[in-house]
Amino acid sequence: MARLRNFSTWELSSEEAGRAGSPQGACETRFSVPGGRPCSPEGIEGSQPSPWPWERFTSWLHSICVVTFDLELGQAIELIYPPHAKLTEKEKMNVCYLAFPDSNSGCHGDTQFSFRFRRSACWKASPRNAHGQPDEQHLPTLLQSDPHFLYGYVYFRQVRDKSLRRGYFQKSVVLLTSLPYLCLYSTVVRLIAPEYFDKLEPCMEAACNDIDRWPPLVAGKTLSLPIMGVVIQVRIPTRNEKLGAAPLKQTPTENLLPAPLVLPTVHEPDLFRALSPVLPHVQLLWELVLLGEPLVVMATSPSVTSDSVLALVSCIAPLRFCSDFRPYFTIHDPEFREITTRTQAPPSVILGVTNPFFAKTLQHWPHILRIGETRPSAGEQPRQVKLRKAGKLKALDAKPGVYTAHKPFLVRDRAIVKRLLKGVQRKRPVEVQSAILRRYLLELTQSFIIPLERYVASLMPLQKSVAPFKSPPQVRPFVVDEFVATLQHAGPQLTSPLRGDWQGLYRRFLRSQNFEGWLSARRRDMNHKLELLHMEALLNADVGGWVSGRSEVEAVDLVLQLQDKLLLAERAGLSLPEDTQAKLRACMHTALGALPKDLQAVLSRM
Repeated sequence: MARLRNFSTWELSSEEAGRAGSPQGACETRFSVPGGRPCSPEGIEGSQPSPWPWERFTSWLHSICVVTFDLELGQAIELIYPPHAKLTEKEKMNVCYLAFPDSNSGCHGDTQFSFRFRRSACWKASPRNAHGQPDEQHLPTLLQSDPHFLYGYVYFRQVRDKSLRRGYFQKSVVLLTSLPYLCLYSTVVRLIAPEYFDKLEPCMEAACNDIDRWPPLVAGKTLSLPIMGVVIQVRIPTRNEKLGAAPLKQTPTENLLPAPLVLPTVHEPDLFRALSPVLPHVQLLWELVLLGEPLVVMATSPSVTSDSVLALVSCIAPLRFCSDFRPYFTIHDPEFREITTRTQAPPSVILGVTNPFFAKTLQHWPHILRIGETRPSAGEQPRQVKLRKAGKLKALDAKPGVYTAHKPFLVRDRAIVKRLLKGVQRKRPVEVQSAILRRYLLELTQSFIIPLERYVASLMPLQKSVAPFKSPPQVRPFVVDEFVATLQHAGPQLTSPLRGDWQGLYRRFLRSQNFEGWLSARRRDMNHKLELLHMEALLNADVGGWVSGRSEVEAVDLVLQLQDKLLLAERAGLSLPEDTQAKLRACMHTALGALPKDLQAVLSRM
């Protein structure tokens, strides 16, 4: 059983804080306001507390856990904030194992990494929009949350401590959230954890109160997020802008002292650092990720595996990776047997593992990336791993390399590798190297997507076919052969210099979960567009004149249709201005007015 301590009260007096042994520091530099909450820095927009307890906090985080090593229990949850955060016993046990590196990893000092696990139950999100929850229809699809999974952002410390029976201090602070904001949460946990290790509960409580005063998550806006005496500035991109097209510029900070910590991105991993050992094979790996192929990343440290897995998943941006991925996976995971079984083909998942046991358990997987013990430091020439045949990973000490029998569909682009290696020789900043690699992969993915976007756009019915008093027309089905036929004159060769079997790549992609997820999102967008066009047609039509010449059945059908549209707009997140909603209700009342009083009463109660 995970060992828990919950707190029913959050504020400590200065006397209690003194008894906790905390010197004047980040967690004590606050003063209280009526109601007991600490004041946030002046001049930060949206920093007023929400009227709903912990509502602001839960729109950003599920909870913060502290995991320690207990001599009797092993890894155990010591604290969970806020106290009402819900985790099943299975989830608590999973967090315990994922919060610590495997014993063979040899991680000493401070280590940061991340993980992702499936929830035992799909918890309903907190109220959206009106109470601060992000309206995710305005976010890029790859930044939207998934209610079936939680991310964990870990700060682990292991140091010698002779005062402890085991001789070591081992503890992790873990931020749990459904949001894939790697850079933001890695920064936040890096600020919270060291303070907590030194000053214990008062700092954790203060940090949670800070987060509960963060402004609502709004796409396209620069947000100031106070935490532990620091103000983080970050911008969440919008759905319609190109990722990386609007780098964050520091906003005026007259009232923000000290100067804010500006994050250039909320979610993007350090691509070059993570993928530098496999630079010659990055295009091959892009194909494997695009096609949703089973892939396992083996390394000795969870920081290496998690960085590598998240970098691979981001390779196909702006496409969302719709298969499963686990930046750090252990033998204690509830899905261990299901994922590692030999009785069926490996699932479409990218795993990051460190336990040597996996070298034998997963040697039947078709694609294995083995990374060496160390990664190059800034300015150091990356040690390239070789491409090796699948099935050669027999021994636990197998050499680093990409083990696969996959034959690439596209001819390798050697120019990008030469450019990046030359940048290393010239000591080009790592941030620039990552930007170059990200731009290359982004353009490659966009060249691949454009023909699909063009074809899917042709499936949309013409606007003139939308009639006010008929059901909206349906989006035509996606026909594989029909799409492939368009590639000859409107394929990726128009925007990409790469040559190869593009048709073969598309045919494999069209059988993948990534395609299913992409097409589902595009169909949803087109159906929403058709609904909006149909509403517009109704608003411009003479509803009263049409109803006067129709039967009661047709009038009732129109009323029900208008009711459904208002409900759909609310449930599907359609952005309908208040005046448009008012006009739709007016149309509905006009149709109702043509019906007998008893029927009006029945329909009004529905």
